[in-house]
Amino acid sequence: MKLRTLGSGGLTVSALGLGCMGMSQSYGALDDDESIRTLHRALDLGVTLIDTADAYGKGANEALVGRGIRDRRQGVVLASKFGLVPPPGGGPATDVDGRPERVKGCCEASLRRLGVDVIDLYYLHRVDPNVPIEDTVGAMAQLVREGKVRFLGLSEAGPATLHRAHRTHPIAALQSEYSLWTREPEQTVLPTCRELGIGFVPFSPLGRGFFASAMTSADTLATNDVRRKLPRFEVENLQRNRDLFNRLEKLARAKRCSTAQLALAWLLAKGDDIVPIPGTKRRKYLEENVAAATLDLTRDEVAALDEAFPIGAASGTRYPPESMRLLETERRAAAQG
Repeated sequence: MKLRTLGSGGLTVSALGLGCMGMSQSYGALDDDESIRTLHRALDLGVTLIDTADAYGKGANEALVGRGIRDRRQGVVLASKFGLVPPPGGGPATDVDGRPERVKGCCEASLRRLGVDVIDLYYLHRVDPNVPIEDTVGAMAQLVREGKVRFLGLSEAGPATLHRAHRTHPIAALQSEYSLWTREPEQTVLPTCRELGIGFVPFSPLGRGFFASAMTSADTLATNDVRRKLPRFEVENLQRNRDLFNRLEKLARAKRCSTAQLALAWLLAKGDDIVPIPGTKRRKYLEENVAAATLDLTRDEVAALDEAFPIGAASGTRYPPESMRLLETERRAAAQG
């Protein structure tokens, strides 16, 4: 596994990380034993960046990851997040609380669940519009001084917030959605990261699995699968988005690789400061994803994918309206037109 650096502070990670959210929520039936085996297999294959959050499974995912890395901590770059507030009745989080007085308590709770003394990369999961980012990041910086956290990150923050946060304390990474059908970060956010020397960590790099399989209907998904409620998987949108998958499938056949591998290789080719974190709870998908790190694309191949997937090509928004309002990256992209 090749290594990449996030930010200017020396945080070195594997070129591909592992997103762990789906091990505890959102994507059908859970299987903790297979999830633990997948974590171990990832470490065996050289994946070092393991990503979780306190909101995933309302803490269950951090506890699961903690069990998975208990005897392997030295080889792990552990990332977690705080700030999202899950609703009392369950379902996706639609509110955020970044008040500085919450920061230390959230971190210490995550440390207990993870069973570790320090979190390597600690993100604010979404920007709280009611709290100055300087206040939240200032409280996060205190965690660094106390040795509870090594590096700081933000998720779905816009350019202005990145500048203000970075002046408060160096930001190592921005985690935001980025994939063949979510290329809006290229408009303003990714250039801002590069201006400031901040690494970029794409989540959902396979379009929530869309680019890994020939999905024709959300009806085939488990009843508790979050994609049943996402606009891009609604019937009419999914039918139109199938054209995007067909384009990818044609290019993957020419490259003699899977569609998932080509989608990940495209992201990796976009810059050495990009570290995708495809999520999976199964070893067979992990192994397929990791193989993408050895797939080199020519400039012509990258250009062909760029042309096949222009910005705004996807039909439907990323989330329902109540979740879209938490995305600074989307607001900045819309302002750019």
